Amino acid sequence: MAKAKFEGISVKSVAVCHGPEKRTAEDETELFAGAPEQLQRVRDFVGIQTRWLASRGVTTLDLGESAVRRLLAEGVLDLEKIQAVIFVTQTPDHFQPCNANLLHGRLGLAKEVLVFDVNQGCSGWIYGLYLASSLLAGGGCGQVLLLAGDTVSQCIHPRDRTLRPLFSDACAAALVERDSGGRPWCFDLGSDGKGAGAICIPAGAHRQAAGGEAAEEKMDAEGNVRTAENLFMDGMEVFNFTLREEPRAIKGLWEWAGIDPEEIEAFVFHQANLFILQNLAKRLKIPMEKVPHQTLRDFGNQSSASIPAVWCYELGKTLEQRGVKMVSSGFGVGLSWASLAGEIGPLSWAGIFPYDAR
Repeated sequence: MAKAKFEGISVKSVAVCHGPEKRTAEDETELFAGAPEQLQRVRDFVGIQTRWLASRGVTTLDLGESAVRRLLAEGVLDLEKIQAVIFVTQTPDHFQPCNANLLHGRLGLAKEVLVFDVNQGCSGWIYGLYLASSLLAGGGCGQVLLLAGDTVSQCIHPRDRTLRPLFSDACAAALVERDSGGRPWCFDLGSDGKGAGAICIPAGAHRQAAGGEAAEEKMDAEGNVRTAENLFMDGMEVFNFTLREEPRAIKGLWEWAGIDPEEIEAFVFHQANLFILQNLAKRLKIPMEKVPHQTLRDFGNQSSASIPAVWCYELGKTLEQRGVKMVSSGFGVGLSWASLAGEIGPLSWAGIFPYDAR
């Protein structure tokens, strides 16, 4: 596993823009027509009451730009000082050019600014922070604009009972910069590519083109309908992967970094589902009071934006006042996982808000 330690780097502000269309658990009743007990099991298992979806024609780039412009409106971001843009997403506007280049043009950034995309999923926020830290530690950049998010709901078949009740659309934007007073950050990142098929969209790129046989609808044994162009997830395999790798990786990070887990104030996990969060807490022997999960209930699974969403929604007021010792960890597509142990904050601003096309 890749481990690294950085000093003198801080997140200064964070904004999360989510889709404007509200969906509640009751809105899924039609999907489970004739099987209300299955819907109840889904509710109890995933712990999601409300999701927020991007409207037709609204992309991850649009949500990300909105998050950046909110930071500008709050007076906590100066575009003239940005020297790099990292955009973590699996739902870009195009195969090419990348979202970071498109955002560069929308924001009118200087031509000297370094920009690139990272194709990463639920571990993507931590991967992005690792890459931003590397750029800053190398001395070539003083400020990095980091974005991470997806519009996953647009990849899911409307008759997929397993996945449709889970995902929301959102994108986070954060200012990361060199800071002489920044406390140490310790990272651990890993992957198991042999399990990549557990979460994937089989068709639509160059391995298997869209259309034709790839667009044919098929129903599985659980009554889920999807095509090869839609997102597929083997829930049991993902669950087993998470409980196999996450506790071991986080404990290894504690030991390597010399951190006393009793001193950690919050364990901010990717908001996958409530059952996974509860089992991670149990295996790590940490109280659920230290595992934020109201973001999951009120916003659903927001892919790579879920960790910054917790920072804003559940920890935002505290983070605007002082630093918080936390472990933030994402896991999923790849299969991949990534954790950050360190102090986050104080932030000049942290907020979560719906997209407004006006």
